[in-house]
Amino acid sequence: VPPRTVLDRQPAVTESVEAAKRALRQRVRARRRTTTAADTADTAAELARRVASLPEIAQAGVVAAYLALPGEPPTQTLLQLLAERGVQVLLPVVLPDLDLDWALDDGSRQAGPRLGILEPSGPRLGTAAIAGADVVLVPALAVDGRGARLGQGGGCYDRALARVRAGVLVVALLHDDELLAEPVPTDDHDRPVGAVVTSLRVVRFEAGPSSPRLEP
Repeated sequence: VPPRTVLDRQPAVTESVEAAKRALRQRVRARRRTTTAADTADTAAELARRVASLPEIAQAGVVAAYLALPGEPPTQTLLQLLAERGVQVLLPVVLPDLDLDWALDDGSRQAGPRLGILEPSGPRLGTAAIAGADVVLVPALAVDGRGARLGQGGGCYDRALARVRAGVLVVALLHDDELLAEPVPTDDHDRPVGAVVTSLRVVRFEAGPSSPRLEP
């Protein structure tokens, strides 16, 4: 029997990574289902304060953010705070192919076609609009100590983050126990984040082998 080549092995490696991602998603989603609305409401103000304290946010004219889903760290208080500061906020609109269009947040909402998830109702700016953001805030299910991010599995943000300008800070918002010591399984197309913010802490990830840096 001839030896297996790298190309022969690649599908098995990919399947293994996807299986590991599915298992981790199931674990995080199960934990999130135990989170109540009262739990998330209690963290909203502190999460907003920590995000707003980032120097990159203080200097930003345009921030790409999102409307949190049930169980996710809440973003409505943060969106209100950014609006009060005069920051232009871009919010995503999921397209049929799972890519992300963007719209300016003017406070108006409409139920989107995907399970009635709320979306901004303003004019669409196109998928390239994220390239105008000075900071990008992204949802995640988990992030590890390298900044590797686990998303929901649709690939929306992997495509969107490929359009972010070089040097722009990408921040994942998490519940504190979703910043993992264990490695998050990744594929070549997965995009890391530069920082994580929870209601308890800010953690930045240095380029290279350095340890994550905890901020006050």
